[in-house]
Formats: sequence, structure tokens, C-alpha cells
Amino acid sequence: MKNQCKKPTGWLGRWMLRNMNSRHSKLTDWGLAHISAGVRDTILDVGCGGGRTVSKLAAMAPGGKVYGIDHSADSVATSRKTNAGLIDNGRVEIQQGSVSQLPFSDGMFDRVTAVETHFFWPNLPHDVGEVWRVLKPGGTAILIAEIYKGAPTAMSRLAEKYSHKSGMTLLTVDEHRQLLENARFSDVQVDVEASKGWICAMGKKP
Repeated sequence: MKNQCKKPTGWLGRWMLRNMNSRHSKLTDWGLAHISAGVRDTILDVGCGGGRTVSKLAAMAPGGKVYGIDHSADSVATSRKTNAGLIDNGRVEIQQGSVSQLPFSDGMFDRVTAVETHFFWPNLPHDVGEVWRVLKPGGTAILIAEIYKGAPTAMSRLAEKYSHKSGMTLLTVDEHRQLLENARFSDVQVDVEASKGWICAMGKKP
């Protein structure tokens, strides 16, 4: 099951992607409320999963373009299906690839989002640096998750307990802040909804 969360495959993976689209919707809305998007912004969603966040971002930037990337072929297929109409209209593009080597040019995006995924990134300091690279100067990155280290929820405590088996890298609130500051982000802010275990960490590329 842990591998299905990290890289969904097969029928079980597709079921999990549909479930994630539904279960993470309120978390995503809460996190995205912390940022604004220009009508014509170019946005990247890293670890796009089932594609629901891509749809929300496309609604936030109706004159722009949203890219999704995921290392799971099944996630890419599901996300493309979820956003078929937007893809046909040229407003969305979904690719398979890794956050560790984003297939995009420097300074391409106004916003980069990551929902329920950064704790699975292979090398957090390097991968956040990749996010910084593809952002335009003045662009914003936001990491959103429903668990973090030290959160007072059963889900977060369970994730902490078994992180050595799941391969998850869980960070405290301060460690999220330090992660972004070390990657040269400015105006770093971290907000939590402690009772739910939700966290969002934001930073701007100078």
C-alpha cells in the first residue's frame, strides 16, 4: 500500500488516485487559498496524481496554462482523463517525469504547487532547488500536506512511526521553513491547521 501512495500503479493505484482526488479536495482548497494566481499565469503542479489540483489551478488562471508532472504512468493517464477537456483546449499539459530533474526551462512558471507529495521526493533539498530553478523571479512555490512531523493527529503520529518503512521524509514546521530558506526562497511562510494536521509552506523566488 505504501508503494501505491508513492507511485500508483495498476487497478489499485487507479482506485487510490480517484480516492485522492476526492479526499484531498478540501485540503487542496485550504492550501491554495494562501496564494493568488494571475489570470494568465503559467503554473506547474508537481506530483499531479489524479489531476484534481490541476483542474483547480486551471480555474484560478483561466487565461493561463497549467502543467502537471508525475513519475507514475498511471497517475499521468488518470490526470489526463480528469483534465481531457482542458487538454483539448490547450490549457493543460500533463507529462511523466521526476521532480529531481524537471523537464522545463529555467524561470518558466509563475507558481509551482505540490500537494501531498513532497514528503516522498527522493532528495528534498535538491528537489526543492529544482522547483526554485523553474520559477520565474517573483514566482511562488507552495507545499501542501495533511501530515507533518509533530502534528497532534493520529495520522501524523502513525506516519512518523513508520516513516523508516514508507520512505517518507516528514518535517516539522520549522524544518519546512528552513528547507525553503536554504533553497534561497524569500518571504517564507508556514501555516498549519493543527487540529487536522494540515500544513502549507510557501516561499517566493527573489
